[in-house]
Amino acid sequence: MVNSLKHLCMALEPVLRKVVKEEVEKSLSKRCSAACSSPSSSSYDHMQNHQPVELVFSSKLSLPIFTGTKIVDAGGSPLQILLADTATGTRMDNKVKVEIVVLDGDFPEEDRSSTAWTSEEFGRNVVKERTGKRPLLAGDCLTFTLRDGCASLGEIEFTDNSSWIRSRKFRIGARVVRDGGRGLRVREAMTEAFIVKDHRGELYKKHHPPMLEDEVWRLEKIGKDGAFHKKLAAEGVNSVQDFLKLSVVDPLKLRKMLGAGMSDKMWEVTIKHARRCELGNKHYIYRGPSYCLTLNPICQVVNATISGQDCSNLDISGINKVSSLQ
Repeated sequence: MVNSLKHLCMALEPVLRKVVKEEVEKSLSKRCSAACSSPSSSSYDHMQNHQPVELVFSSKLSLPIFTGTKIVDAGGSPLQILLADTATGTRMDNKVKVEIVVLDGDFPEEDRSSTAWTSEEFGRNVVKERTGKRPLLAGDCLTFTLRDGCASLGEIEFTDNSSWIRSRKFRIGARVVRDGGRGLRVREAMTEAFIVKDHRGELYKKHHPPMLEDEVWRLEKIGKDGAFHKKLAAEGVNSVQDFLKLSVVDPLKLRKMLGAGMSDKMWEVTIKHARRCELGNKHYIYRGPSYCLTLNPICQVVNATISGQDCSNLDISGINKVSSLQ
């Protein structure tokens, strides 16, 4: 009996070994499969329980924008990108790779601030350079890593104007660059729509505010080499300072000089623009036998002493008409 049982065990041993081995391998296989299919530890997959996340530009742009000119925000600082919680606006400290692109100014077609566009829609509206032209955006680094949820762009500029696309406007966009298409959807950022003008247009633009040393055609309604510019130049009025001095000393002469071609409405616009000029702190002293005048750079009387009497508070507008003060 004992020998029979012993022979039975010996016969069953290979079968039992095989069954145990198969079960162990099956168990290990399941564990390995589960481990391999578990979420990765990338920054994209651990953004605080997958709440909606977006890229945003922290400030509006400084406008107008010209080709070949550094793009900055309204405060004159480099553009800044943030990674934020869509619901609260709270900045997140995840590390993501970001790409800066140019978008069609008509995208999105309507106000979709509460409706997320898809990545595909965003991609279809990325604008590339014209054939034979340089890339639309040039700069230090148009693809960079955003660390601690914040990054400032380096020096970037447009190489071409926006007149050749239907909307005639661009936007600057920012999107997350994904490796292998994995990770949480991060809504793209975009600026307001704007026109990009050729740099040569900047050579003719008006200054706001104008400066005393600016050429007179920098004033509104006076075009470079135009009729008004030529009339003023013929009378020796070449700078904004010259224009303002004559407007103080003899405004009627200045008005007559420009002629009927400049309407009263145009005149008001030009004068208003000129008077926004920053005069600075420089003063001039003009002495006579019995008087002393202190003038600002456009011949306005700041202080007057006549026969030893302080006349600063008196009506001294007549003094401004002395032609020698031009």
